[in-house]
Amino acid sequence: MACLNRKDLGLLALRLGTGGVLFAHGAQKLFGWFGGGGLQNTAKAMESMGFRPGDQAALAAGLGEAGGGVLLALGAATPMAGAAAAGAMAGAVAVHRPGGFFAIKGGYEYPAYLGFMAAGLGLSGPGRYSFDHATRHRLDRPAMVVLAFAASAAAAATVVNRREAAVAAQADAATEEAEAEAEAQGPSGSA
Repeated sequence: MACLNRKDLGLLALRLGTGGVLFAHGAQKLFGWFGGGGLQNTAKAMESMGFRPGDQAALAAGLGEAGGGVLLALGAATPMAGAAAAGAMAGAVAVHRPGGFFAIKGGYEYPAYLGFMAAGLGLSGPGRYSFDHATRHRLDRPAMVVLAFAASAAAAATVVNRREAAVAAQADAATEEAEAEAEAQGPSGSA
C-alpha cells in the first residue's frame, strides 16, 4: 500500500476548501442558493456596479466561480479552472478596490485571496488525488496553463477596463447634473 503523500493531501485540502467556497459564491449568483440573489438579481447588481450588460456579467461571474470551483475541487482541468476563477475574482477586486485592502472596510482582501488561491492551484497542478491525475493529465498540460491564464488575463483586463470606463462616465454624468442643478438654482442668497 502506497504511503500517503503530504503534499498531495495538502493540495487536496486547498482544492476542496477553495473550490467549495468559489462554488458557493457562484451558486448564489446563478441559482440563488445559500441566500444569494439568483441570476436576475445578480444581473441588476452587476449593472449597478458598472458591468454592462449585467446579465452577461452575472452569468460569466457565476460560471467562473461555480464552474471553476467545482473543477478545482475535483482537480479537473485544473489550469482552466484556476484561471477562470482567478479571472472572476479580478472583477470582484475591481469592485472592492475603493474600500482599500481589508475586507472589514469593504476592501478587496477576500476576493484577492480567493483569486490568488485559485491561480496558485491552477499553476501548481492538482496533485495525485485528482481527476487530472486519474486521466494522466490530459487537461493539465503546460501549454494549457499558458493558454488558460493568458486568455483569463485578457478577458479580465477587458471586463475591468470596460467597468472602470462605465463607472467614470457615470461619475462624470452625476457631477455634470449636480453642477447644472446648482447653476439653475442661482447664486446662494440672491433675491
